[in-house]
Amino acid sequence: MNALTFGTWTGNLGMGLAERELQCVMAVACGMTSKAAARELGVAKDTVDKRLLSASTKLGVIKRAQLVAVAMQKGLISPVATALALVLTLHSMIGDDVALRVRRGGNGGERKIETRVATRRHECALAVA
Repeated sequence: MNALTFGTWTGNLGMGLAERELQCVMAVACGMTSKAAARELGVAKDTVDKRLLSASTKLGVIKRAQLVAVAMQKGLISPVATALALVLTLHSMIGDDVALRVRRGGNGGERKIETRVATRRHECALAVA
């Protein structure tokens, strides 16, 4: 399966949307307007609007927010941060929390582990996943 990356999103080709449609949906997911997406993709604003209309018709939605939500549900697009969150979650599940530790020097050469930062990272990873 081929994958596209646009901004902070990854899209999967061969799952119902054409390449340009998928790029336009990812641009919407990034919060771009049609004009900004057109500038980024090097096409006319009308081209972006037509591709979004085509993608909306294929997915059976009307609004842009619905378009992004349905594309995520069907696995057409996903945030790039999902992979990072998965790695952090797996580390915490297998007990390998070395990657989450922040060590700071303490009094008398004693090393303390800052668990507050590790806990926040873990909570963020769970919230994203």
